[in-house]
Amino acid sequence: MNKVSAFIERGNDGTYGVYVDPEDNSLNYGIHGEGTTVKEAIEDFEAAYEEMKSLHKETGKNFVEAEFEYHYDTASFLNFYTNYFSLAGLSRLTGIHQGQLSHYITGVRKPSKQTIQKIDASIHNFANNLHQVQFV
Repeated sequence: MNKVSAFIERGNDGTYGVYVDPEDNSLNYGIHGEGTTVKEAIEDFEAAYEEMKSLHKETGKNFVEAEFEYHYDTASFLNFYTNYFSLAGLSRLTGIHQGQLSHYITGVRKPSKQTIQKIDASIHNFANNLHQVQFV
């Protein structure tokens, strides 16, 4: 089964889209998903995958199975994960002011490349620390 990158991005209209890079030739089909939330967009994307799978089966065409790795733009990541982490907590974690993070979520501002790297490093460092936790 192919591991394929699926990209989640927030549109200018505030909705979210999920797509596979059109330059990725590992699949013999294209799919995308849309939604008013990240969760809805992922669900729509996964439904499109299943529909494409059924269509290929019905028509007797070969279907390339895929496992998707989701990659978020900053606004989409913050929007999705603020359901699990507060902006105050993300602010403490990243060192970026809560108001600034809020601007990224709403699309009022876009983070610089340096800020994206700072958020990325902070989140991965936190995840690595969590990975080492063992309960007794």
